[in-house]
Amino acid sequence: MSDLHSTARFSDRVDDYVRYRPDYPPALIEWLQREQGVDAGWRVADVGAGTGISSKMFLDAGYRVTAVEPNAPMRAAAERWLQGYENFDAIDGSADATGLPDASVDLITVAQAFHWFDQETTRREFARILRPRGLAAIWWNSRRLTGTRFLEGYEALLQKFGTDYASVAERYTDDARMREWFGAGFRGSARFEHAQRLDFEALRGRLMSSSYAPQAGHPQHEPMLHALGELFDSCAERGTVSFDYDTRIFAGHMA
Repeated sequence: MSDLHSTARFSDRVDDYVRYRPDYPPALIEWLQREQGVDAGWRVADVGAGTGISSKMFLDAGYRVTAVEPNAPMRAAAERWLQGYENFDAIDGSADATGLPDASVDLITVAQAFHWFDQETTRREFARILRPRGLAAIWWNSRRLTGTRFLEGYEALLQKFGTDYASVAERYTDDARMREWFGAGFRGSARFEHAQRLDFEALRGRLMSSSYAPQAGHPQHEPMLHALGELFDSCAERGTVSFDYDTRIFAGHMA
């Protein structure tokens, strides 16, 4: 999958992404502060910031955040959403060419985006923009595939209707490879439970925010939504289903 494809593939899904993608558990920042010594005086570069979900989490905690995002519609959505924060700005840049000055940030954050990056060029760029002893923190919400009838049915739906689901799903990095990527600079990892309660409209939007969900006009689009409706009706409790995640975070220096 080309880098051009990966940076452009969410352009026509921005509205659903803003409304229906999950946030991240507050325990994540608490862990960074408690275990890694991060504090609100640190300048943050949120790389692959998308529509600003992870940026907002740090802004709400008092941090100064620069969102680095190559996708223009997603970056514009973040700027609209977060325009009220004086300590926020957004720039056009990528993981291997952020556009930030040398040794200019204390903390690099990457949320739900690392699997799109070239890992070698990203490591060099992160080492360049981090101040001495600066930290990189990489995390993502990993959707649970089993454990409830809904989760297992949703995974089966993606396997059946997703346009390139298998290739995208296989891009997520496992724990051992993340430790290897940080090398001698690895400082620690943690895992937190997280979930969304979704009614059918929100579940539909969550599905359509995914880059592998066929859109209107595709022959699989209507059959997929019909199957989603049947799955929801068979699993919903009091009008919602639980969309469950494990949030995994890895932190370290750029050795």
